[in-house]
Amino acid sequence: MSLIERLDSLANAGTTPWHRASAIAKLGLATGLVLCVVLSRSLPLVVALHVLAWALVLSCRMPWRIVLAAATYPLFVSGLFVVATWGGPARAQLLLVLRPVTASLTVLWLIGTTPYPDLFAPVSRVLPRYLADGLFLTYRALFELLGRAERLWRALRMRGGSTGPPAQRLAVAGEGLATLVLFGFERSQRVYAAMLLRGHSGRVCGCRHWAEVGREDLWVLAAAILAGAAVARWGGRA
Repeated sequence: MSLIERLDSLANAGTTPWHRASAIAKLGLATGLVLCVVLSRSLPLVVALHVLAWALVLSCRMPWRIVLAAATYPLFVSGLFVVATWGGPARAQLLLVLRPVTASLTVLWLIGTTPYPDLFAPVSRVLPRYLADGLFLTYRALFELLGRAERLWRALRMRGGSTGPPAQRLAVAGEGLATLVLFGFERSQRVYAAMLLRGHSGRVCGCRHWAEVGREDLWVLAAAILAGAAVARWGGRA
């Protein structure tokens, strides 16, 4: 099971209060945290929001493997900037490291506790209809393409396609990629034809439960209050 498939499964099968909270509340909290981290120049504020992001991820019972992956991947990119500015102020280098990691953990908490239809439903109210529906279908088709790629790679290994001279392996990889592209194009045609046959009305995700507020949203409100207190306490510091 790929990382994206695992997250989708966790988002649908989770039982924590974060999973039962409304998507609109979680989306607002995650957006606010990411904007504060990216725009703030205050190191104490970024550190406080970084701790809050860790608390959110750990409290939703996310597997450690996924958490470490989300915290490690941004370091490869930010590490290049740290090396490029080596010898500069330590505060600036800490900000370069903490900002992407905090944003990655926040997004992980959001997509790991919210099923993808609930995430795309509010977005579809803001973006143009065809763009929102295209994003929705693309995200859903990604799972099938990943499974297809995994089965194709397994078949190539069993038939010796991953061995031999580099030129031969490159040719086999190109043929496999072309197969995936053709499969994706054919699948999109079939999906569109099926939608037309079933009376597609011009909007894919029309669900409304993403905005149903319940008592679990108090947890999101508490996290937002903590973030607001951190902004009020350290937001003005450089």
